[in-house]
Amino acid sequence: MRAILMSGGMDSISVAWWRRPDVAIFVDYGQRAAQAEFDAGAAACAAMDIEHQAIKVDCSALGSGDMAGAPASSIAPVPEWWPFRNQLLLTLAGMFAIKLGAKSLAIGALRTDGEHADGRPEFIERISGLMAMQEGTLTVEAPAIELDAVELVTTSGVPREVLAWAHSCHTGNLACGQCRGCIKHYKTWEALGWDAH
Repeated sequence: MRAILMSGGMDSISVAWWRRPDVAIFVDYGQRAAQAEFDAGAAACAAMDIEHQAIKVDCSALGSGDMAGAPASSIAPVPEWWPFRNQLLLTLAGMFAIKLGAKSLAIGALRTDGEHADGRPEFIERISGLMAMQEGTLTVEAPAIELDAVELVTTSGVPREVLAWAHSCHTGNLACGQCRGCIKHYKTWEALGWDAH
């Protein structure tokens, strides 16, 4: 069985379309846009006939910046930085994936996510090795780690009508149009020649 960490954003939806995992796992960790992300992932998974599961562990008190609705940490490299976020999410989703019997857990990390330490190839390699060492049966993969968002959408072949479910806003359940997530969303659709509005 193969699983994917489903954020409900463009990247995880595109990877899900491309790789067709058996199950998508959404984690509500206390992020401001949790409900919209859940709804987006559920709708996209329904369109792909992929099982959609969700877990909730409120870590909002530990967050920083846009996603937590809190002042950014003094060491934050970008406004949406949340300390150890991908490590947290992969660990929580991995715990659930093990329970389901999954052997691999995919994440929608891109080449352009390298400004976050946990979006780099070396992080994926190390977290995969750590999880495999600890439990012996689960590895982590990032199929799009060498692609940018436009290349991923193009490579995956995800239809516009499925990708339209994606929620990319970092600040809430309604797209603000101004955060880095919204801007990336609009720029990707524009680069693809799709109407972003």
